[in-house]
Amino acid sequence: MEYLFLILYLAGIVFGADHLVGGAVSVARRFRVSDFVIGAAIVGVGTSMPELTVSFLGALKGNPDVAIGNVVGSNIFNVLGILGLTAVLCPIVIDRRNLKFEIPLCTGVSILLTLLAFNFFNGSNPSVGRVDGILLLALFAAFMWVSFTRDRKDISLTVERVEETVPLWKSLVKVVGGLVLLIASCDLFVDNAVSIAKSLGVNDAYISLTLIACGTSLPELAASLAAAFKKHTDLALGNIIGSNIFNITLILGLSSQAAPLTTTGITLLDYLVMIAAVLLVLVYGLRGTIGRVSGVLMLAFFCIYNWYLSTSHLA
Repeated sequence: MEYLFLILYLAGIVFGADHLVGGAVSVARRFRVSDFVIGAAIVGVGTSMPELTVSFLGALKGNPDVAIGNVVGSNIFNVLGILGLTAVLCPIVIDRRNLKFEIPLCTGVSILLTLLAFNFFNGSNPSVGRVDGILLLALFAAFMWVSFTRDRKDISLTVERVEETVPLWKSLVKVVGGLVLLIASCDLFVDNAVSIAKSLGVNDAYISLTLIACGTSLPELAASLAAAFKKHTDLALGNIIGSNIFNITLILGLSSQAAPLTTTGITLLDYLVMIAAVLLVLVYGLRGTIGRVSGVLMLAFFCIYNWYLSTSHLA
């Protein structure tokens, strides 16, 4: 029954996130917010809401390994798992403009998180404290400001367009209802997943890097696969890179304000795999595309990493 409930909670996460994003887009359109702002801010942050909820609740409940492991694991799954699968279905063409800003920034914040987590700058015990979180939130604000000012061309959405005839009250109900369902489902999901993991003799770090991370990345997976089937692979790449930036800067920035995140189970290798995954995208970007063979290799790396986790993160 615990596994059945886990599946139901995952469904609630996806359903809640979908309604939250759809309602927010409808409200934004009614107030004539541009496509760029909707795509960059609302959709991007919306698909990262499950990670935000799980990590923030993990921090509040005194499970820092869940808070950080969810972000690190999600970022690894986003790149190696989701982008790898997307590339297998349809090769991904990488826009040269992304090589000048988004992909390097994603690489930079991944490295910065590793340095902050291991307190490279002050030499104390490994943790992401409140001051570190303020720095990450400042980077998030800077990223959003630069994104809004550097290019205001319309971009396609990863969700269906909403007709302007939709009543405002219905859109607001979708936003509030989706947010409530998302938070409740994530709360129950975390509790159930940790309970199952501990009954199997597995620690919080392992379950957060695998099951929770993959579960909270389902909105990104759905959006990326839909984009691949529609031949809009640039949307898949943008969604993943943007989500990874949000995960580190916004989610861990907010979570560390709830409680300092002192980690014990997330190892340096986990952080290095996260960095290597983004560097792999940067290398492929110099070639201009992520082909099917490259996608298969990314999926293989993801499987090898998870095999390693299964043998090293047992309690």
